[in-house]
Formats: sequence, C-alpha cells, structure tokens
Amino acid sequence: MAYRVQTLNAISAHGLAQLPPESYVVAADLPNPDALLVRSANLFSREIPASVIAVARAGAGTNNVPVADLSARGVPVFNTPGANANAVKELVLAGLLAGARNIVQSVEFSRSLTGTPEEVEDAVERGKKAFVGFELPGRVLGVIGLGAIGVQVANAAAALGMRVLGYDPQITVGHAWKLSATVEQATSLEEVLKRSDAVSLHIPLVAGTRGLLGADRLALMKPKALLLNFSRAAIVDEEAVVDALDRHKLRGYICDFPSPRLNGHPAVVATPHLGASTGEAEDNCAVMAAAQLRAFLENGDISNSVNFPDAVLARYERTRRLAIANANVPNMVGRISTLLADAGLNIADLLNKSRGELAYTLIDVEGTVPDTLAAEIGAIEGVLSVRVI
Repeated sequence: MAYRVQTLNAISAHGLAQLPPESYVVAADLPNPDALLVRSANLFSREIPASVIAVARAGAGTNNVPVADLSARGVPVFNTPGANANAVKELVLAGLLAGARNIVQSVEFSRSLTGTPEEVEDAVERGKKAFVGFELPGRVLGVIGLGAIGVQVANAAAALGMRVLGYDPQITVGHAWKLSATVEQATSLEEVLKRSDAVSLHIPLVAGTRGLLGADRLALMKPKALLLNFSRAAIVDEEAVVDALDRHKLRGYICDFPSPRLNGHPAVVATPHLGASTGEAEDNCAVMAAAQLRAFLENGDISNSVNFPDAVLARYERTRRLAIANANVPNMVGRISTLLADAGLNIADLLNKSRGELAYTLIDVEGTVPDTLAAEIGAIEGVLSVRVI
C-alpha cells in the first residue's frame, strides 16, 4: 500500500523526488493523507485529518504548525534546521554591509537625482557626505543564538576581520565544534548589547523570546549600533526600535519583516522575507523534509523533530517493527513488553527515547504480529499512537 503525502505549498521537485512514485502518492488535494508536507501554509486555520501521522515543514520555523495539538495525538513535527543556513547567512552579511555603508539609502538618493550630467555630478558630490559609513574589520559583531545559522554568521564575520561576540546558553556540542576559535563567548545577553557595534539575532520565537529586545534592552546598545533581525519579527519590540531610531539611539534596523510601522523609515532596511528565498535553499529544505518523512513512514525513524526525540534504529530482515508514541511515564516499556511476551513475540531490538513529556519507542520483534496487538498496546493509558511497520 502506497503512503499518501499531501503538499500544502509548492514543494521543490528535488524534494518530491525523495518520495518514489511506486511507494508514494503525492498531491495537493489528497483525502486521508498519512503525512503533510508544508512550507508556509497555516495549519492552525485548517483541520488536520485524523489519518495524519506526521507533519514536515520545509524550513526551520514551525510557528505555522499546531505543535502542541499534534504532540497530544502522538504526531511528530519535522523541520529542516540548517538546510537554509547559508542562504540566511548571506542575506545577513548583505544586511550588515548595507547598514554599515548606507547602501540602500544612498541608492535611493541616486535614483532621485535629475537634471543634466553636470547637475547630477554636482548633486552627488554635495550629497555623498550624508552617507559616510564604517568598515567592518575591528568592529564587534554580537551574535545572539549560535545554531546552524548563527554559527555560520559568526564565522563569516570573523573571516571579514570582525571581532565576534557570541551568546547562546543552550549551544549544542556539535555547533560549538563548528564555531571559529576566534569567537569570544559572552556571559549574558546584556553584555552582547553593550559591547557590540552590530547585533544579529538568530533565535527561535518562543514564549521566552517574544519581545526579547524591548526598550530597556535596546537602551543598552551603542547609539551608532546596528540591529539585524533575520529570525522572527516578534522577537523585537517594533515600537521600541522605531523610538530608538527616532531619538538617534540606534543607527539602523535591518530585518526581513516589512510592516506598516517600519516601511518608509529612513533608518530601516526591511527585505520581504527573503531569508530562505534562494533556489538552493528551497531545494535543500524540501529534500531534507521529504527524506525525514520517508524515514519515519517506512521505518519509524525520527530525526529533526521539534516535539519528539531523535530515534533511529537499524532494521534487520525477518523482523516487524512497532513504533509507539506515549506519555513519558514510568513502566511504559515494561507494560508493552508484557503484551509482546503474551503474544509470543521475541524482542530482537529496542530503542526508547524521551523528550520532555513525550517518549518514543521502536521495538523490532521476531514472529507473526497479531492483528489485535496494536489496538491492545494503544489501549494502555498514556499511549498516544501505535504503528506496526
């Protein structure tokens, strides 16, 4: 039986090629799908069918996905961290250079010039002093958030001769290994804001980061500092930023989030959500999302889920696999194992992982799996979903 994957946005052909047509039905209009593959579609505004056992977003953020509701159903939500990191890094560097050299404002000035060649040349000579900028070597860039994107931004800035100050109390070992040895570790968010000539944000939007940079923290920044936000708009208090710019307490705000309040402000450069808008990034995200969906649907393996633990278990011939999502409570594996023993099944391999309030178990068994076993396991209090693969 073919797996059914519904696409709720246009997905790169390179990504869809990861789902072989002999094993998958992939379409935008598909009843009773097994999985959803999305980019920016708002899943809060639609009913997610009961048939859905996985959701994958071709991108890093999952603010358009009701993760909590899906977690309660035992449905993993996948994203693609790092797949668009280079694209975002390049846009951040472009924004940094644009802010340092007043590129956007100076181009707008040039476009406004009219008259004879001599008159334009005279206006250029008289006007260019308004756009004097600064060079990057020796300047301090503060990078808040050292995930896949933040690390690349930090390393690239260091390669340009900048002094880089990094802050991320939750940095992973893997990302720490990739970070340039020249990057200095900050001990607090406030230290980064006080010391930096430019600050770049690379953190997710969660309850604790919404409005993270408000008036009080913006007041800590140098009056001629740049603030770059290519993460999420709501991390920065828009009104506070505009007020700081108006009072010349901030040199400029460069972001990927146009808004009525920001548009037209002379010290704001707002690109229209271009962070991951390259052909390469769209391909990378789609390939990664589709591959993760396939691994889950065919083997129950989980990688890069925002709500479930990573769980990858090699498969062997002549075994059947049980994939079980449940509340993270004591003795769950013991109760499941008892049912397997009662069914005369031998456990060939087992992997149990947990993340917060959720746990996930892969069990490979030898023997014939009774048709009623999944229902029996599903009847255990706390079990959210069961599959026999």
